[in-house]
Amino acid sequence: MERATIYSIASSLGISASTVSRAFSRPDMVKNSVREAVLAKAEEVGYQPNRAARGLATGQTGVFGLLIPDITNPFFPPFVRAVQHAAGQYDSEILLIDSGRSQNAEEDLVRRIRPQVDGLIIASPRLPSGRLKKLLTGIPSVVVNRAVRGLPAVLCDNSTALRQAADHLYQLRHRKFALLRGPSTAWAAVQRARAVREWAEGRTDIEFTELGPIEAQFADGRAAATGVVDSGATAILAFDDLMAAGVIAGLSDLGETVPRDRSIVGCDDVLLAQTMTPSLTTVTAPLTDLGQQAVTTLRAVLAGQPVRDLRLQGELALRGTVAPPRRRRR
Repeated sequence: MERATIYSIASSLGISASTVSRAFSRPDMVKNSVREAVLAKAEEVGYQPNRAARGLATGQTGVFGLLIPDITNPFFPPFVRAVQHAAGQYDSEILLIDSGRSQNAEEDLVRRIRPQVDGLIIASPRLPSGRLKKLLTGIPSVVVNRAVRGLPAVLCDNSTALRQAADHLYQLRHRKFALLRGPSTAWAAVQRARAVREWAEGRTDIEFTELGPIEAQFADGRAAATGVVDSGATAILAFDDLMAAGVIAGLSDLGETVPRDRSIVGCDDVLLAQTMTPSLTTVTAPLTDLGQQAVTTLRAVLAGQPVRDLRLQGELALRGTVAPPRRRRR
């Protein structure tokens, strides 16, 4: 059996070889019906495009770099999967790198992979804005969950949902609140803290305590439970779900249970939040849309199209970790 080529596919479909080539390398330039026919025929005859040859012809690798700060944080695996799925729709691949929450590692890793990728998606970077902009000069890039002037961004804005969570706790008659801030270098931590702080500033009949910054880790949340108890807060708003789960474990160590003794709200709605007992009240992040839009925006940057920052909204998910405060607590 002869080896399938773009020429044999073109001949069988009655189209040009260049159209077949573009169906793989520049699918946006080919009608959907034609591209689908090409892909179906390629699958039928077992054709796989030669990525190296395509790179020589187009000057593109067909690979996007994806930098995340911590693959062990349950927020990132579904986000990575969403990015990979979105890239695959354009016959592109993802080169995943994990900085381990290190600013220096971010710089080193980006410099190392730049020659290997067409563009970069940088999720929740920790670098200061000036260093980040300098690092990304000259390579098409999109930043996720970080607003940096001059860099295209796709953001998840949980401010409204967090204020709704605080309102719900208030309506349950909680009057002593604790905010557990996230990492000091995380843009999302600043935004979430600001939203809750602004909500609290509008009320004179509550006690409001801020604790942190605290790393978005289970162990750090667990250690923060003592501070929560010392604050006297009955309502807790944690930076993210992993931290919230750690706080619940720490409260258990101290002989307390949620929501009988204290109520807690997380953020992001990762799988952990849905499967723990009781299930965690949290803010659901649109992770699939976040990954899809990151890829779409990067492709627009690569095509030289104008792009604007895109803000996606989180939604409050009420579950089992909130209840009215116990009357005996003073």
